[in-house]
Amino acid sequence: MNHYGLLGEGLNKLDYRHLQTIVFKNGMAKSVHHARVLIRQRHIRMGRQLVNIPSFMVRLESEKLIDFSLTSPLGGGPAGRVKRKNQKKASGGGGGGDGEDEEE
Repeated sequence: MNHYGLLGEGLNKLDYRHLQTIVFKNGMAKSVHHARVLIRQRHIRMGRQLVNIPSFMVRLESEKLIDFSLTSPLGGGPAGRVKRKNQKKASGGGGGGDGEDEEE
């Protein structure tokens, strides 16, 4: 496997080449399980390609291409639904009522 670029000289286990393990080792996730969830929810990309398979085998030269997706709120993309709703409420939120106006 060293010849194919999957394993370095010191590593002999293929488990270390799984995408979920590398995402965790790079500090993008709090645990291996969190990394698996991020990958399945399409927050991780390799280069320009979105990857949603946690057991994806990453080659040594491709390891530096792993990053958050451009559309992911974790990677600087647009904010999620709840965050947008809270920002709208905090900034004055025009028209956020249920139609009951007290004029008396």
